[in-house]
Amino acid sequence: MVRDRSLRLGSILVALVGLADSAYLTYAKLFHQQVVCGGYQGCETVNNSPYAEVAGIPVALLGFGAYLAILGLLALEQRGDFWSQNVPVLVFGISLAGVLYSAYLTYIELAVIHAICFYCVVSAVAISLLFILSIMRLINNPIETETI
Repeated sequence: MVRDRSLRLGSILVALVGLADSAYLTYAKLFHQQVVCGGYQGCETVNNSPYAEVAGIPVALLGFGAYLAILGLLALEQRGDFWSQNVPVLVFGISLAGVLYSAYLTYIELAVIHAICFYCVVSAVAISLLFILSIMRLINNPIETETI
């Protein structure tokens, strides 16, 4: 069985990759910069599509916030019983929402926009890995419930 410490460290590293990825896309979107795609053609198409914003907020900024929240929670996890028991569940919830939204966005890229953004794929992989790691952590350390 994989130790929880390794899973937590893996989660931190993956969240840092997702944070850097979404930070770059957020910067490009907010400051109207061309996304450097290195041979991939769809980054600009996807980043300039109407699906790149929700209510005027860049999707990349939402991703940045999610990765930042996950990192913040993981940092708090060792600060007491409340955090150690609740952070794995909270990370699971955030990553589940992220995976579902990422699946929707991937569908939009493939079926509607007909373009793939390399950075979006990196983020989709990162949030999927965080989701898997969160499940592994919950399996390794089931939530303790009080009996009445």
